[in-house]
Amino acid sequence: MKSKKLNIENEKGYNLQAYLELPANQKPSNFAVFAHCFTCTSSLSAVKNISRALTNHGFAVVRFDFTGLGRSEGRFSESHFSANVSDLLAVNTYLQNYYMAPSLLVGHSLGGAAVIKAASLLNNIKAVATVGAPATVGHVTKLFSHGLDEVAAKGEVEVHIGGRPFKIDTAFVEDFSKTNLPEVTKNLRKPLLIMHAPFDNIVAIKNAEKLYQNAHHPKSFISLDGADHLLTNSQDSLYVGNVIGSWVQRYFEPQDNAMLDTDGEQLVAHLNLQEENFTTNIQTKKHAFIADEPESVGGNDFGPSPYDYLSAGLAACTVMTLKLYAERKNWDLKEVYAYITYSKKHSTDLMLDIEKPMRMDFLQKRLKLIGNLDQTQRQRLMEIASKCPVHKTLQSDVIIETELI
Repeated sequence: MKSKKLNIENEKGYNLQAYLELPANQKPSNFAVFAHCFTCTSSLSAVKNISRALTNHGFAVVRFDFTGLGRSEGRFSESHFSANVSDLLAVNTYLQNYYMAPSLLVGHSLGGAAVIKAASLLNNIKAVATVGAPATVGHVTKLFSHGLDEVAAKGEVEVHIGGRPFKIDTAFVEDFSKTNLPEVTKNLRKPLLIMHAPFDNIVAIKNAEKLYQNAHHPKSFISLDGADHLLTNSQDSLYVGNVIGSWVQRYFEPQDNAMLDTDGEQLVAHLNLQEENFTTNIQTKKHAFIADEPESVGGNDFGPSPYDYLSAGLAACTVMTLKLYAERKNWDLKEVYAYITYSKKHSTDLMLDIEKPMRMDFLQKRLKLIGNLDQTQRQRLMEIASKCPVHKTLQSDVIIETELI
């Protein structure tokens, strides 16, 4: 994921700090805008993780700070719901003018409510996804309910939300009651994905139920079982981003997967050392996947390890070869499992009589064959499993040529 800082001016002339996150080759197929939660900022780890996951699906993602939050200009008291929607429209206009009109809006918590409203006003938005969104905009006022009476009496007061001080005024409070979100959702008529944690203690799950009931198809619901409202567990936020990235493809025109240009080769791997530890994006002409290292060796465990992929290649080739052979012989092979384990073993442990004993690469392959097969057929299939192309490659003298480009 490559990040570019943007400064976007909203309708009041305030500068909104924003970041444009791009796929590895900086050639997005679509643009998305992310709206963060109430009193949060675009630097929240959940926001970054969801954005990163979406870039792996070919999206460019703009994450930005609402008015008066983070590094955006303005006062927090101006960051009411209508202002949040206005900021989203400003970001949308900026992208239309300088890049490409966004087609996806993603919102977290109150940001989820804001993207529903903004999407109802924007023809270019093709789909909307919300995470932990309230069903009523006024729901958020419970976070500063301890100051409502004082606001009515004094006009402006300082309240503490999440342990931080914020100044709010009468206009700020009153704005939250102006939008009928269930009615907006009912009239949205765009693909909507609602994601919510069942035990969210900030925005209860009944909010997701109400939004879903009011929305028209196509609509989807995903339960974020075990997650908290802020998605503090990185696995939860990465899951959210990957689900959104997969879900939304159904509503977009299919495109060649060109997030990483293979430059005429069969496959390319890319690791950005400035932003990642070991997490590596891998791309073939039509498919993308992620490799990583386990946490035990300092990785984030976001994907299989390189040796997992080596074993996977052997396992996949084995079962495919057995399928073809059994079909050609008209044998009753219904299912086949190939279990692979890679390790290092000493030649003496492997009972190998070689001139210079040493530690060697060792791949153990165990097969499970399902079907009406006699012992002779099973034995022959085990022999054929050693003749699959990848098996042969691993046992042959392989030449690897490396050059700098």
